[in-house]
Amino acid sequence: MSSGKKKGGKLSRAERERLQKEEEERLKKEEEEARLKAEQEEAERLERQQREKEARERLEAKDRERRDGELTELRLLLEDNQYALDRWYREMRQNAKWDRYMRCDGTPDPAVLPEINTYVNLWMDNQNVNIASVLQESKTVLNLISELEFLLSDTPPEELNEKDAMQYQETTGVLKSLLHKKLNEATFGILKTARISSDIETGNMQQVIEDENITLCIWANLNKNPRFKGYTFVQKGIGFELPKPLALCDVAVRIMYTCFDHLSHLAPIYPHKIKESPDTKSDIAESESKEEDEKLSQTEHTEKVESLSVDDEDTKSIGRKSVMSSVSAKEETRSLAEGKTKSEQADKKEDHVESSEVQSTPVLLLKEPEEEVLDLDTVDLCQFKPLGGVYNFDVLKLPPQPKQINRWTMVQILDTGIEIFPYPPDPLKVNSSTTKTDDKESETLIYPPVGITVKIPSTIAFFEEPQIARWDPAGKCWKTDCISDVKYSKDEQQISFKMTGFYTFTLMQDMHFNMPYQAWELRPQGLNGAILIIETSFIEVQIQIKNSLCRLSPLPNEETDNLAHIRGKWMTPASLTTAMKNAGVNISPEDYSRAFVSVNKKNLQAEEAAYDQMALLSSAFAFSWSKWNLTSGHNHIVLQVSEHLKMGPVMEENWSLYLLSAQRAERLKITELSDEFSDELAEQSEFHSTFYHMIKDDASEAAMEMVKNTHYLFVNCVHKLLTSTKVLTYS
Repeated sequence: MSSGKKKGGKLSRAERERLQKEEEERLKKEEEEARLKAEQEEAERLERQQREKEARERLEAKDRERRDGELTELRLLLEDNQYALDRWYREMRQNAKWDRYMRCDGTPDPAVLPEINTYVNLWMDNQNVNIASVLQESKTVLNLISELEFLLSDTPPEELNEKDAMQYQETTGVLKSLLHKKLNEATFGILKTARISSDIETGNMQQVIEDENITLCIWANLNKNPRFKGYTFVQKGIGFELPKPLALCDVAVRIMYTCFDHLSHLAPIYPHKIKESPDTKSDIAESESKEEDEKLSQTEHTEKVESLSVDDEDTKSIGRKSVMSSVSAKEETRSLAEGKTKSEQADKKEDHVESSEVQSTPVLLLKEPEEEVLDLDTVDLCQFKPLGGVYNFDVLKLPPQPKQINRWTMVQILDTGIEIFPYPPDPLKVNSSTTKTDDKESETLIYPPVGITVKIPSTIAFFEEPQIARWDPAGKCWKTDCISDVKYSKDEQQISFKMTGFYTFTLMQDMHFNMPYQAWELRPQGLNGAILIIETSFIEVQIQIKNSLCRLSPLPNEETDNLAHIRGKWMTPASLTTAMKNAGVNISPEDYSRAFVSVNKKNLQAEEAAYDQMALLSSAFAFSWSKWNLTSGHNHIVLQVSEHLKMGPVMEENWSLYLLSAQRAERLKITELSDEFSDELAEQSEFHSTFYHMIKDDASEAAMEMVKNTHYLFVNCVHKLLTSTKVLTYS
C-alpha cells in the first residue's frame, strides 16, 4: 500500500493542493479565453458597427448628392399632371357653361340673376297649386338647387368671386323657401276639399301623394270619433297616434317626408379642439430624439423643422371650417367645470350677440367659449349626420268644408292659407323630461304625447339604433329633447317613438361609426385601373377605379343591401363618397373627425407626399396597410408595397415593407411577420429622397413603362380617394 495515501482512500494534503492548483489554472485559462473571445466579439461588433455606420454615411451622402435631382424630377412630374388636370377641368367648365347656355328646355340658368328672378316671380304668382303640378315643378327647383350647390363646391376660388358666391347662396335659400311655401299651398288646396275625398269606411280623409323626392301623407279628421287613436299609411309604413284632446277638433295631420334635408345647413357648426394623447406626444418626442441621434445634415435638419412646423399649423387649423370663430378648448372646459346653468349660458349668448357688433375686441375672445358650449340635448353635426331625409310632422287647422245645399255647393272662403293647430296650447305645460312629478303627470294626461311610427328607408344602412332628433326652429338646431319611448325593430326596419308635440324630425347616426378602419389595400387592375378595399368593423367597401371615375363594386350573386342603389354606378370620387355618406357608410373623415376617432396621427407633409406618389404608381404597384405603422412614430409611415402587373390578389411573400418620412424613403429588412420593429435597411437597398424613386429603384422596366403611360385623370382619381379616406392615419 502506497505511503502517499491514507486509510480509507482519502487524498493526501499534497494531492489536494495539486488538484486545487490545477483547477484554479484551468478556471483562469477559461476566464482568459472567455475574456479574449469577448474582446474579439466586441472588436468585431464595433468594427461591424463602424462598417455599417460608414456604409450608412455613404448611402446618406449618395442620397444628398442626388436629392435635388430626385425632388426636381418628382416636382416636375406632379406639376405636369396638375397642369394637364387644370386645363382639362377648365375646358370642362367652359363646355358646361356653353351647354347650359344652349339648353332650350325652358329652365332658367340659376347663375344668371335676371333669369332666376323671373322664374321665382312667375312661380310665386302662379295660382295653380294643384299638388301634381307642384310636385312636377319641385323637380326643377331641386335640380336648380343642386346646380347652384355644385357651382359653389366645384368652381375654384380664383374663378368664383365673393359676390357670385353670395348670390348663389341667397338664390338657393330663396328656392328652398319657395318650394316649402308651394307645398303648403298645395296641402291647403287638398284640405279645402277633404270631405269630397273622404273614405266611406272611416268617414275621414286619408291620402298619400308622392314622387321620387317628396311624399305627402295627409289625414283629415272629418268624423270626429272620440275613440279614434291613430292611423297608419300602410303603403308607406308611416303611422301616427292622435292625442285624445284632438279627436274632436277640426284638425288634419300631415306627414311630409322629403328625401332631401334643407334644414341642417342652418344649424351652427361648432369647432373641436384636437387634444394630443400622452402616447402620441411620447411618440413625437421619441421620433425627434431618434432623428437627432442620426446626425442629419444641416439641410435635412432644416427640412425636418419646416415639416414639423407645417404639421403644427395643421393641428391648429382643425375646426376652422366652422361658421363660428375658433375657440380655446381650455376655456371651453373651464366653462363646463364652473357648472353654468342653461339660463346663464343663454344670457351670455345674448351678451355675445351684442358685443359681436364690435370687431377685434379682446373681450369677444373670452366670451366665445361660453357661446360654443353645446347643450346636452343639442345634436353636434360634427359627430352625427341626418340620414334618410326629413319628416315634417304637423297638425293643421282643417279649413271649412264645402256643403251641398240642393244643387248648390257652398264653402266659406279663407285667404289665411295653411295654419298650424297649436298643440299643446301652452308649450310650457308639456312634460319634456323623463322625470315625472304629480303636476307633470296631470299635465301629461291633459296633453298626452304624440306617437309616430316610420319605416326606415331601405337605402340607408344603420349599423346601430338610429338616434331621433327634432328640429328647433328657434335655435335653428337639431335637438333630442321632447322625445321618449323609442322602440326600434331591426328585423322589421321600423322605429316608433313619442313626442310632446308635432315636430319636424329626422333619423341620425354617428358619422364615425366605421372608423378607424381595420385594414385597407390599393391594388392595380391593368393600365388606368385599380381597386381600393377598405375593411371596417361592420362592412367591407370595394371601390373600383377606372380612368377618371370610380364606383362601388356590385355584390356577387345579386345580393341585396342598403347600398344597392349606388352600387355599380360610375361617379367622381367626391360624388361617390358623398353618396355613401348619405347612405350611412362614411369613409371620408373631416379635419374635426380626430376629435371622435382614435387616429394614428402622422406628419402631414409625409402623409400628403405619400398619397401623391402612391397615386402616380398605382397602375403597376399594390399598396397595403402594415401593423408597424402604429409603432413607427409620428414622423414615419410604414406600408406594404408590391409590384403587381397581373389581375387578382397579391401573394403574401411578394409584399415588402417601406418606411417613409418627410425627408426620405427606404425599404426595410423586417417583414409583416417579424417579432419586433426595426428600421434596418434591406440588403442591397439604398436611401432615396422620394418614395417614387425608392420604388423605381427596385421596379422592373415593364412596371415603370406602365407608370409612365398612366393617364393624369386616373392619377387624380386615385389621389382624391386616398386623400378623402386618409387610409394612412385612419387605419
